[in-house]
Amino acid sequence: MCSIMGYCGPCTEREAFEEGFSRTKSRGPDDSRIVDTGKGLLAFHRLEIMGLHPEGMQPFELNGNYVVCNGELYGFEKQREELRKLGYNFQSDSDCEIILPLYQEYGTDMFAMLDAEFAMILFDGKTGEFLAARDPIGIRPLYYGYDNHGVIIFASEPKNLVGLTDKIMPFPPGYYYVNGRFVPYCEIASVDAVSSDGMDTVCGKIHDKLIAGVQKRLVADAKVGFLLSGGLDSSLVCAIAAKESDKPIETFAIGMSEDAIDLKYAKEVAEYIGSHHTEVYMTPEEVIVSLETVIELLGTYDITTIRASMGMYLVCKAIHEQTDIRVLLTGEISDELFGYKYTDFAPSAVEFQREAEKRIRELHMYDVLRADRCISVNSLEARVPFGDLDFVKYVMSIDPELKLNKYGKGKYLLRHAFEGQDYLPDDILWREKAAFSDAVGHSMVNYLKEYAETVYTDEEYETRRQQYFFAQPFTKESLLYREIFEKYYPGQAKMVVDFWMPNRNWDGCNVNDPSARVLSNYGDSGK
Repeated sequence: MCSIMGYCGPCTEREAFEEGFSRTKSRGPDDSRIVDTGKGLLAFHRLEIMGLHPEGMQPFELNGNYVVCNGELYGFEKQREELRKLGYNFQSDSDCEIILPLYQEYGTDMFAMLDAEFAMILFDGKTGEFLAARDPIGIRPLYYGYDNHGVIIFASEPKNLVGLTDKIMPFPPGYYYVNGRFVPYCEIASVDAVSSDGMDTVCGKIHDKLIAGVQKRLVADAKVGFLLSGGLDSSLVCAIAAKESDKPIETFAIGMSEDAIDLKYAKEVAEYIGSHHTEVYMTPEEVIVSLETVIELLGTYDITTIRASMGMYLVCKAIHEQTDIRVLLTGEISDELFGYKYTDFAPSAVEFQREAEKRIRELHMYDVLRADRCISVNSLEARVPFGDLDFVKYVMSIDPELKLNKYGKGKYLLRHAFEGQDYLPDDILWREKAAFSDAVGHSMVNYLKEYAETVYTDEEYETRRQQYFFAQPFTKESLLYREIFEKYYPGQAKMVVDFWMPNRNWDGCNVNDPSARVLSNYGDSGK
């Protein structure tokens, strides 16, 4: 993954800066460096993925400009060749080495030119100013805050900034920062014009663009693996990768030791695509013991995010400890694009589209955050094919009337796009959606709820939840999560906009638990 940090002005607390930066060493355990630009500090922890030689170490420097970047720049080879024709030389095979030449040629226009998931901090040696930018979905994390002198500080994670600033906030995806302003360069959730493509054309483009998104994410100098839940999204990613690879891919699944729903489906997919498959089991004791660790590494109190992170954290921990894999492809972002169980209740196509736009804009605080933290804390890198920029832009432009569930099956467009092509068995391709926090085993959520019940009496719960005015806890489970969050990130609840819940304004969605299993249409999803 890598970790970056920038103190963008006079730093009177060098020791505190270094201590804060050390908290994300697991993101980049291979090498570390802090550079004083003369106007402020840039820091980098390296996880070697592309350009594995020492020359690929950051910060990169060119003509007095410096940059640190946590990212993958897809198709960088072509851009590098074009820059070579302009007279630039390159010392490494790192994709991020092209950033400073691009900046020298195009300035801030370069951010919109990148097909990438990235967060970067750049120092302009001519102006003496710092810039920062983040990819349009926010797949790579970036946060900021101001010290007591008004100097802005950027960092990969909130934990880097605790103690250095009073208020920590997420850097807005699709924006860059320059001259004290946040400037939008890509509003990926907004649609300029609705596509007029019919069903066959839509499904053909979904098919081709998703394959392209997987293909480009298979390129790495380090070893690549795959998270496989047995659900539609991760199964499609794995199936495409298996067809694109000349040897069996490595897949990993996790479930509760007693009632895992997904393990049997993941095994079926693995056998069908011929992957080298590993099953990881987790116990009730592991879930409870890991809870505080997971909340601290996530930096959230959101119920859905925490529940879904338990299995992801533990499977990534096993991958880190037992294999030499460095890159993991995952199935995140499909739900927000194609619909989830609760979007079956959308009262209109307009409301469906409005909800999709909201969810895409907020993803960086929820599912994308979960994938980043659970993977990076285990010194691995996450790649998200459903977050491919070309793919997302197209799917968001599809007429929402086509995306409404009028077919008796959610995500119909995605399923139909790969129907009859031997990617997956029909029972997997058309399997009902199960929430990941349920699919690892219904008992896991039950254990968490039961544990929270033992922590507070009813009177304690009511008294203690009242002290929180923003995103007030509404169950004992949510109070437990909030109190652990406040232990590590005191007063920083506004880093998260709210709880990730079904749209309570829709009939059928006014529920008090974020799990889809409480919805009336969950049906056979958990079987």
